Amino acid sequence: MNLWNKNQEKLFFIESLKDAKVNQLFYCGGDKYFAYWPRGYRGVKSTLQSRNSLIGNYTEIWVQNLLKSVINDKNLYIVNQARIPALGINSSSPADVVIATVNKKILKPSEVKIIFEVKMSIVWNWQYDVKTKEIFEIGDFRTHQGKPSFTRSDSILKAIGKCIDIRVSNFKSSKIPIIVLGNAPLSNGFCKKADYLKSAGIIQGFWSLNPFPLNHGNTRKTTPKRGYLRLDSSAEMKMHLNILFDHDLNFFSGMEDLESLGHYVEIANEQNSYEDKGLKFLNLLKRS
Repeated sequence: MNLWNKNQEKLFFIESLKDAKVNQLFYCGGDKYFAYWPRGYRGVKSTLQSRNSLIGNYTEIWVQNLLKSVINDKNLYIVNQARIPALGINSSSPADVVIATVNKKILKPSEVKIIFEVKMSIVWNWQYDVKTKEIFEIGDFRTHQGKPSFTRSDSILKAIGKCIDIRVSNFKSSKIPIIVLGNAPLSNGFCKKADYLKSAGIIQGFWSLNPFPLNHGNTRKTTPKRGYLRLDSSAEMKMHLNILFDHDLNFFSGMEDLESLGHYVEIANEQNSYEDKGLKFLNLLKRS
């Protein structure tokens, strides 16, 4: 299955217009309808909020289907709108998409392999012709006034807040990787933050699923510590998922004085294997 592209985005509008009205999907500028206001547009502007839920639902299902095409393990299931009560993930703010070991909506932390927060949106600009009912692309995100996906700061901050909330909700979340998925390059101002969040273990990555978001030129492939990645194929996505599956990850955090930390290290060092030493150290941190 291909990653996000212009054809997929056009298909969203075609499918959505079967049930939604034109003014729920496009901004109305006189006799023209735009996905975003073009740069330099000086006419009367209307507001548009109704598209957010439509593109949100569409991209969550698209991600679900993409993961199904990538993961061949019959013991793993892709669940959207999942609830994990023990982690504070309930019906009011469900997990967008998860990989789980059981096929059900309400999950235990031990049944969750990865949590995905989906922050995808319309990237290119599109125009709708009311007379011909045609939809045609009129430019990439550099040509319009919108802030799609990872270029939108409030969307990024909302995703970070939700991920932190999951991490601090319960120690049972410590073994579950969290990935934020988008379809536009990460804003320059958030690159260092993405690397820090990955190094701190809070979020395991911001992944863009759009290999070519620009009509001409290229975009950032990754940040120095790989907190942000642009995935260029489903095979590359599968590779990075396998890395997460193959590592027994553990999130740990705390604020202790050096004497206490040294004491924990000394106790943990009494264990025989590196794995046992690490486990003992984590348990000591949890009890502190």
